Parts: sequence; structure tokens; C-alpha cells
Amino acid sequence: MATSYKELMNQITTFIFDVDGVLTDGTIHVTETGEMLRNMNIRDGYAMKAAVENGYTVCIISGGKNEGVRVRLRNLGITDIYLGVSDKVETFKEFIDIYNIKPEQVLYMGDDIPDYHVMQLVGLPTCPQNAAPEIKGLSTYISHIEGGKGCVRDVIEQVMKVQGKWMEHFDARYD
Repeated sequence: MATSYKELMNQITTFIFDVDGVLTDGTIHVTETGEMLRNMNIRDGYAMKAAVENGYTVCIISGGKNEGVRVRLRNLGITDIYLGVSDKVETFKEFIDIYNIKPEQVLYMGDDIPDYHVMQLVGLPTCPQNAAPEIKGLSTYISHIEGGKGCVRDVIEQVMKVQGKWMEHFDARYD
């Protein structure tokens, strides 16, 4: 009998996210000077910060190189930010080696072909609702929410709820 994604969430200690198409809706706004602007969801940011504050490891692996993205993520407490990555598998392997993380402890959310091979290596491959068909076919969990619209919050909140840490986090911050 196949293991449900909720059961797999019990072993998650680490979240890895792609940026474009996951933390953003995949569109860019190009200014007259050529700067590329992205929109990020504030609820995704809240959830990533909550995860960091609760001792989860949160990592970003992206082919994009936008330094504004790095600043935003650092402000949320995320320290493992790999931008401009051409080989996500190599970066993933180096990252889990550094922290001595087992692949089955990792939830990875990606949305397109560059995420495919690394998603094959993790314990819980996930994707936004509007991911590429190949990524949806590989994912154990497909969020009901599109990229850039709160799909990251969806998976973090679910993991933290399964592990009994979501409301505990909320209560501790707002007592």
C-alpha cells in the first residue's frame, strides 16, 4: 500500500523551494533599464519565517539570479539561498551533505523541467497547481494553489500541522 503524503510529512525537517513559478507566479516585469521585477506572496513569506523559527531548514535553489530575491529571503531568516544554479542536483547533494540531511527528510517544491531530476531524489516532491505536466506526474502532492499565490504556505502549513507545530508557533508569538 502506498504511503500517503500526510504520512510522509511526519519526517520532513527541510523545505527546498524553487523561486520562479513557486515563490512567484512565473511572470517577470521588465523595466526600461532591463531590471526584472517579481511578485512574491506575503503569506508564503510568513510561513517560511515560521518554519525557520520552528527549527526547520529552509533552502532556495533557483536558476534565477535576482539579488532582490536574495534580500527578501534573507529578511525572512533564510540563509541557504542558491541563485544562478545550473545543476540543481549537484547543489542539492552538496546542501544535504553540509547539513547531514537525509533525502527522505526533504520536501522540495518545483514547477518546471529544471526541477525534475532533483525532485526524484527527495522524500516528498511537491508542486503548485499550475506546474508543468511532467512535474505534476512526479509529485506526491500537488497543491491546490498556483505558484506565487500561496502554494509555499500551503505545504509548510500542512507539514507543521501534521507535526503539531503550526498553532503552537502562532500561539507562542501572539500570547
